Amino acid sequence: MTPADYKKEFEDLVETVMKESGSDLHLSVGRYPTIRVNGFLVPLMNKRTLTADDMKGFLPVVLSDEDQELFLRNKEIDFSYAYGDKARFRGNGYFQQGSISFAFRLIPKKIRTFAELNLPPLLESFCEKQQGFFLVVGPVGHGKTTTLAAMVDRINETRAEHIITIEDPIEYIYEQKKSMIDQREVRIDTLDFGTALRSVFREDVDVLFIGEMRGIDTMSTAVTAAETGHLVLSTLHTNNAAQTINRIIDSFPAAQQDQIRIQLAASLSGIFSQRLIPSVSGGLVPAYELLISTPAVQNLIREKRVHEIPTVIETGLDQGMIDMNRSLAELVRRGEITTENAYLYSPNPKILEKLI
Repeated sequence: MTPADYKKEFEDLVETVMKESGSDLHLSVGRYPTIRVNGFLVPLMNKRTLTADDMKGFLPVVLSDEDQELFLRNKEIDFSYAYGDKARFRGNGYFQQGSISFAFRLIPKKIRTFAELNLPPLLESFCEKQQGFFLVVGPVGHGKTTTLAAMVDRINETRAEHIITIEDPIEYIYEQKKSMIDQREVRIDTLDFGTALRSVFREDVDVLFIGEMRGIDTMSTAVTAAETGHLVLSTLHTNNAAQTINRIIDSFPAAQQDQIRIQLAASLSGIFSQRLIPSVSGGLVPAYELLISTPAVQNLIREKRVHEIPTVIETGLDQGMIDMNRSLAELVRRGEITTENAYLYSPNPKILEKLI
């Protein structure tokens, strides 16, 4: 096959993902191209199984010459792929059993609103803050970046701010509205997250969006930025608010943990944990936990009593907090998800049983 043939074949696969309302595309040697629809993997049996030569043929279609060299040297790479003005994908290239594989995540062109994403309206209040540290957490593939994009776009629509995003790779492309938005991609616009974060204080930034918290340098700078009058938004691959706080603190050497605990207690504004659950009517619907940083929460962080935070969330309904079991129970009551799926995603099924 010629390079043009591989380009056409790949674009046909991209069209299939969009036509079937898929979220992901997987390409790997010895398998049919596979897409993920509503959380389930679907092999495209009408296509042929892919060979090692096919995967090499896709390389120049999705990666620049420089990125190809980097990928073959490092054995993995994060990148973005634009299909004209129709769609963007976040891509990851990796090797398995000596062969090339690709995973692509579709990034919708339109940034959806809180209402369109079925997210709680209370999230809008965090977009109004002038400073603080707000995290959206959860497993890979559960909509963290999409939720943060909705928050960034809400700020963009309502406030004249300088927003800087640091991403690897850039996912959503923001239209300039009231705010001025600079989007920086690691390796293209900056060497790495650490370098970009050190520079951000000299760039007159108001709102900082960090695509992912990576390592001590990123976490330390983000917390400092939130302390010094900036609104910082980011993600972390953790399961809930308490685990997130512990993950940040435990990332630091023991001698620094007391200091970061004090800083985090002072700067944290909230943590939103979400899961995308198959809906009875098709598609996916979010269930979520929301921790709001109250004086009581700040004290628990400072006093090394983070294990008590789940109880604070469960009893903090009148303060706007939402616990995951209550969110799941509400989705069951509304007939949006099955009881079986509610139990599957519940952090504590015994408590869920009392709510359903």
